[in-house]
Amino acid sequence: MAIREIRIIGDPILRTPCEWITDIDNKVKSLVEDLLEGVALDGRAGLAANQIGVGLRAFSYNVDGEIGYVLNPKLVEVSEDEYQDGDEGCLSVPDLWYPTQRAWYARVEGIDLDGKPVVLEGEELMARALQHECDHLEGMIYIDRLDRATRKKALRDIRNKNY
Repeated sequence: MAIREIRIIGDPILRTPCEWITDIDNKVKSLVEDLLEGVALDGRAGLAANQIGVGLRAFSYNVDGEIGYVLNPKLVEVSEDEYQDGDEGCLSVPDLWYPTQRAWYARVEGIDLDGKPVVLEGEELMARALQHECDHLEGMIYIDRLDRATRKKALRDIRNKNY
């Protein structure tokens, strides 16, 4: 199977909330294979379906050697009093990293290909990845979460990159 092309900022699918998966058919199984194959490449912590042009609620992750996926993920809990600051990047905004505040802990619930419940949770990088990918499925990109001055710089840098 070929690695699917990553959609870059400016592509409308990245700004469109993804549809809930109602039927786990061969199309969805193929999507999961593509997501897992795509996230297994070096330097990739997560990959949302819309980043490869599919408007369904699914993402894969690759954090600390743990690779997996979740269908219909919903961010159900984040730490409200503990935050992490650190540079964040995105495959859909190549080669640009900006300080992005995220909750220290996050928990996502969804299902697998058999329709069984899946719970993903973690701190630090896993929490950041879970929040980042769930944002993608809502039509958000991490630059939307930047403080005003950093966002202004990011948008200028994006224009200069001329993707």
